[in-house]
Amino acid sequence: MSATSIVVLALYLALMIGVAAWFSRRSAIRDGGDFIMAGRSLPTFVLGGTLLATFVGSGSIIGGANFVFTNGPLAGIFFFLGTFAAIIVLGFMSRRIRESSFNTVPELLRERYGPATGVIGTVLVLVAFIGIGAYQFTGTGYILSLITPLSEVQGTIIALVLICFLAVSGGLKSVAWTDFLSSALVVLGLGSALVWIFAADFGGIGGYVDQLDPAFRSVTGVLGPLQILGYFLPLFLLILGDQNMHQRIGAAKDAATAFRAILVFFVGALLVVGPIILLASSASILNPGSGPDMAILGLAAGGFVPETLGAVILVAALAIIVTTGSSYLLTCSGNVVYDLVFRPGGRRQREAAADPERARRQEVLISRLSVAGVAVLGYVMVQFFPSLLALQMYAYTMYGAAITPVVIAALFWKRASAAGAIASMIAAGAATVAWEVFGPVEEVASVVVALPISVVVLAAVSLAVPQRARERQGVRVE
Repeated sequence: MSATSIVVLALYLALMIGVAAWFSRRSAIRDGGDFIMAGRSLPTFVLGGTLLATFVGSGSIIGGANFVFTNGPLAGIFFFLGTFAAIIVLGFMSRRIRESSFNTVPELLRERYGPATGVIGTVLVLVAFIGIGAYQFTGTGYILSLITPLSEVQGTIIALVLICFLAVSGGLKSVAWTDFLSSALVVLGLGSALVWIFAADFGGIGGYVDQLDPAFRSVTGVLGPLQILGYFLPLFLLILGDQNMHQRIGAAKDAATAFRAILVFFVGALLVVGPIILLASSASILNPGSGPDMAILGLAAGGFVPETLGAVILVAALAIIVTTGSSYLLTCSGNVVYDLVFRPGGRRQREAAADPERARRQEVLISRLSVAGVAVLGYVMVQFFPSLLALQMYAYTMYGAAITPVVIAALFWKRASAAGAIASMIAAGAATVAWEVFGPVEEVASVVVALPISVVVLAAVSLAVPQRARERQGVRVE
């Protein structure tokens, strides 16, 4: 804890709260579309920044750094490689995603396959995303305990209030702009720390390589090829099917803006992932006694960089985790509004058709209340069911294997059917759980098993269901 860190933290919080308050004005948020999708008006760099901040959270600054600290920089490249492969594929998908203009992934599934698929998709999305959002509370609380006299529990409560406020106040408009500012801060902080450590502590790249553990110099570090694949695929699949990503691409001004924003996302990811890999592996040399989770944060808090720079790194890490948390709260509120309350054919939707102005006000109110409700539920999960956090390691697999193939098929494969989508999601979910419980997960990750099953079942069942049967299910076949 230092006065400098507290000053930097106070400046950051003031800026974030100011941005959120500005976008909370009635003129900025007129209906649920403004709240959840930012009125489909986000410009290129803001959209690119919010895509980056959604990807980079505690899973990268803490979890990814842990992986690199433990397994080495080359293995770290494979760990994050799925991210860059997914960003490239998203670039090719961006026009179709923007033109589809769905508010949520279950809405896409419901429109393409039918109501049963939308229900299953809603359950999977909410279960995974509430837990992932809750994990951001604990990450933020931990960093606050490093910067301030607060305990981790107190920091987690403050984190919940801050993250909830950013999401509740101005919806995606405030989240996107705070994401953009936080992304710029984390790029600046990590990049500056990397330059300082390589110049002051290693005397250049040669000194870093010479001191690196020889076990970390092989292509996959201390891991085998199947183990590396098990880390590559979850990030790849999650980003391709992540509702956050699809919502943000849908919130672009137009398809061209969405594509340019993905290019910004790719460059920004390089500027963040590269320093994370090099800093975390540097920590294994300079601070080997550090806990793996503290690989990067320990360099900032342990006096390995100047005090001001350490403060910037800590606050940048906090900033990026806060914005990731607000993104997951916001996207869950979209599921509540569009997949539960205002679902097609429901009472609320019929009332909305009769009184559109009242419905728009209700959408905003319910969106804000659902953000607060999801935040409280996430906090309960953290406090009373801490073992659920262990499930988040395969929550990415559960989402990626069960949802992503079905989403991609909905956008690009006309013969995909409701029966195939439902069978695929159930089979992938069951395979993930079964392998986690009974399989050798240390040697072969569940995603390596669940993904092929998901794809094969989707294709086989879809081809086996006659076209006429799909039409009876009410599925739109283009």
